[in-house]
Amino acid sequence: MIMITVAMLLGLILCLLFGVPYVDIVKKKMFNQHIKDVVAEQHKAKDGTPTTGGIFIFAAIVIASVTTLMLAQKLTTTALIILITLFFYALIGFQDDYIKIKNKENDGISARGKFLRQVLIALLPTIFIMYLKGDASTYLSFGFWHFNIGWLYPIFVVFILTGASNAVNLTDGLDGLAASCGVFAFLACTFIAYYSGQHEVAIISATVVGALIGFLKYNKPKAQIFMGDTGSLALGGLLGTLAVIGKFELWLIPIGIIFICETLSVMLQVLSFKTTGKRIFKMSPIHHHFELCGWSEKRIVVTFATISAIFSFIAIVLSYLFFRGLI
Repeated sequence: MIMITVAMLLGLILCLLFGVPYVDIVKKKMFNQHIKDVVAEQHKAKDGTPTTGGIFIFAAIVIASVTTLMLAQKLTTTALIILITLFFYALIGFQDDYIKIKNKENDGISARGKFLRQVLIALLPTIFIMYLKGDASTYLSFGFWHFNIGWLYPIFVVFILTGASNAVNLTDGLDGLAASCGVFAFLACTFIAYYSGQHEVAIISATVVGALIGFLKYNKPKAQIFMGDTGSLALGGLLGTLAVIGKFELWLIPIGIIFICETLSVMLQVLSFKTTGKRIFKMSPIHHHFELCGWSEKRIVVTFATISAIFSFIAIVLSYLFFRGLI
């Protein structure tokens, strides 16, 4: 647990330190976010806010993780696979952000191109976990339920990683929303991985908690910088990777409850509009619906983060009881 604390503090300190010069650099280089016309009117004031803050989140996570893993003598192949996967998801996000900045619009990589890249990257941890665990990799556990999905497992893992990556990306629409919900989600991953003896996973996850807390200094309303797709796609991909490598895939349901709801709101909105011509929500993802209902940005962020904290706490407690055989 000492190394978990060290990892978290190091992630926090590095993100705070990296943020100061990075925010100044992107302001001078005009790496600014361009807001779509369709979003709520109050978002127009955010047009021109610097983006790509995910770069210094990524740097803090990697440096803190490698340093702590070396101190704990846990810089294993497993840890490297996780960090390499994180790097490639961050690379997709940066490419998307770069195109938006260059073209001065909010459309980056095409949806098909982004999805294909996400799937290809997801194959890395998928192949690794199947090689590492063998036949045991295809088993899923969630509390009292244990079942084998066999040949469907690789498809399931790719779905988890691409889904998680896009879910966090969709949630990143308000100042501090994705980061604050991410703090609790990765905190739950840290404890679950620690209980199950997956120390590399726990250490890396702890650095993310620290880094996101540090990032909130720059991303809380009114945000000095956005994490951009560089941050959101990478964090979502990392969340899925940690769950897959740590073999607590189904615990992502309570851990990522906000990210799941945001994604479902978009899917339901599209399905309803295409089949009936009517919209279920005033706007999706659902955080924009609440904005148009008159909720303040701060109220939405606090409410969603509180829900994330409650469900993450439930996941931590239940997983502990199950792993210890107490229920």
